[in-house]
Amino acid sequence: MLLNIHPDNPDEKKMKQVVDVLRKGGVIIYPTDTVYSIGCDVMNSKAVARIAKIKGIKPEKANFSVIFYDLSHISQYARVDTPDYKLLKKNLPGPFTFILNGSSNLPKIFKNKRKEVGIRIPDNNIARQLVEGLGNPLIATSVHDDDEILEYTTDPGLIHEKYQNQVDLVIDGGYGHNEASTIVNLTEGDVEIVRQGIGELNP
Repeated sequence: MLLNIHPDNPDEKKMKQVVDVLRKGGVIIYPTDTVYSIGCDVMNSKAVARIAKIKGIKPEKANFSVIFYDLSHISQYARVDTPDYKLLKKNLPGPFTFILNGSSNLPKIFKNKRKEVGIRIPDNNIARQLVEGLGNPLIATSVHDDDEILEYTTDPGLIHEKYQNQVDLVIDGGYGHNEASTIVNLTEGDVEIVRQGIGELNP
């Protein structure tokens, strides 16, 4: 199903429809402030395993990010000290993935050898309101294109054509970007930019 939702003012009924799909263990594709993402309820291990299968990777080897509504819930999943928190507050919501050391509450999928988690609070009403409506964070992993020149598909209609038999619902929230988030690693005590993406870090 392809569901058109206005990115600035998401329709409540349509958003509830998507949240219901997520609550039932569904897998969706949704817009962020960068590229379109494949996602599900972070607490639903079967749905997470489905996403890993779509991406062609083993769940335990997946580097999925987690989307939060705001900073207040991040401490459930990650250990954040004061300097890191200040950096997050300056740059979020925004097109960044911050890699943090995981807390003991981290869902099983993230408890690999490194126990790290990528945190995102995108500047996108649809993504954040889905998290708020669901009451749990969302898994996020970029929709990659098979064409190496394009790398990311920006047209939700084309995304739906490609993935309609693999996911339960695709949200059309307008054209996405074709550049991913900037990845910032904070696990070692320093600020390390792992990948420069669309976001310019405000130190």
